[in-house]
Amino acid sequence: MFLRDKNLTDGAGGGLAKSKKKQKRENAWKPEGPKDPFAMVSLDSLPEKKQQEIQKALHLFSLGSSLPKTLQQAKKHTYRFWDTQPVPKLGDVITSHGPIEERGTCIQSEPYLLPQGFSWDTLDLSNTSVLRELCHLLNENYMEEDDNTIRSDFSPEYLLWTLQPPNWLLQWHLGVRVDSNKKLVGFIAAVPADVKIYEIKKQLVQVKFLCVHKKLRLKRMTPVLIRELTRRVNQQGLFQAVYAAGTVLPTPISSCRYQWHRPLNPRKLMEVNYPGLKQSMNLQRAIRLNHLPEVTKIKGLRPMTKEDSSGIHLLLEKNFNNFHLSPLLSPQEIEHWFLPKENVNDTYVVEADDGTLTDMVSFYTVCSRVLNHPIHTNLKAAFLFYAACNATGMDELMQDILIRAKSKGFDIFCALDVMDNLSFLEKLKFTLSDKSLHYYLYNWMCPPMSPNKVLTVLKNSSCIEALFVFQCMLKFSELGSSWNFF
Repeated sequence: MFLRDKNLTDGAGGGLAKSKKKQKRENAWKPEGPKDPFAMVSLDSLPEKKQQEIQKALHLFSLGSSLPKTLQQAKKHTYRFWDTQPVPKLGDVITSHGPIEERGTCIQSEPYLLPQGFSWDTLDLSNTSVLRELCHLLNENYMEEDDNTIRSDFSPEYLLWTLQPPNWLLQWHLGVRVDSNKKLVGFIAAVPADVKIYEIKKQLVQVKFLCVHKKLRLKRMTPVLIRELTRRVNQQGLFQAVYAAGTVLPTPISSCRYQWHRPLNPRKLMEVNYPGLKQSMNLQRAIRLNHLPEVTKIKGLRPMTKEDSSGIHLLLEKNFNNFHLSPLLSPQEIEHWFLPKENVNDTYVVEADDGTLTDMVSFYTVCSRVLNHPIHTNLKAAFLFYAACNATGMDELMQDILIRAKSKGFDIFCALDVMDNLSFLEKLKFTLSDKSLHYYLYNWMCPPMSPNKVLTVLKNSSCIEALFVFQCMLKFSELGSSWNFF
């Protein structure tokens, strides 16, 4: 990846007469090795096509080696960080339930120190200018496809939805700024979440949007962000976690396939070379294969209203009992997460003749920018959030949801094979990608579970090596120097 800003840590001036002490301070986070040749050239002066070629090459070069993505690779890998953490070891047979380490009593009262030139900033997202800054940081630096053609495009409304659920805390929206120009160059956030692990209820935090400016990726900003957020979370008495990753770490409690795609606009997806589609299929066959009816079939299917919150709460409480890993949602959280918001999330319910709610499906919106394409500038994806069916078949309900999503302008529908999703994925012509998603518990042991017993969907995970993923929830007691989320 390439960033056009020439120097985030420098002030306005500078010259050949800089003192050695000042030069050393400015280079505190400078990675070792040869000088970056791209930093010596202004890309703005090059043609747009040449800029794209250089950005793509530098992005692929920056990916470097990755953590293991299969169990076979993991067995040969040395986990210098995770071997120091309270997590089960690969190969351990777990039959009991409970914490691996008891909670600590000594929590640092002062913030962790940043290198000179950087400062912590608690972000007040009610300030529209701060919210715009965060949107810019995430959209330019959070996630993009390996070929540098598709990049995340989070809206202010989406960020407020995902970062301000009931009982959110301002001090858990943590940013890093450059002292000289106040530019926002790092961010990490946490929100409270309750889950049920088998029959045990635990209060956790869900860590969202771990993001570091591209130019600081090699300068060890990530560990400092994690340590400071951990300190702030620990002050609230939270010490266990659940998180998800596209790589194999010690030790998954469950693994599923990420992700299943169902094209809704195959022509557009093929034109932008969307990853995961069958490249051997021609356009005419793709359109014919993914054809959907124009109208829905299920009687009583309609968008959720605020008055449906209590009915959905009862429906989900009954459904959640069938799973080993599931959220515990309050009535206020039901309303926050499921009440439809334009270009953020959608929820549909099925109302019986007597007024009771028998089924529900919710999905959220993930928008992305298409870079340097002559026609298309954006993609709109629907990600399945939660579903509960009592009176309608899952495949029948999901087909109507696909029809509704297509009518609302979505280009693709995505899902995991958790919950009961396998009952409809192949029937409704979802295509399986080659990526996996692994679920983990931090400082907690329990027997492994099959993916159809997992109901927790983690949105926008900071840990996962994929385009868009589900959120990471963690607590770190001591951070190893080798850990990097990127």
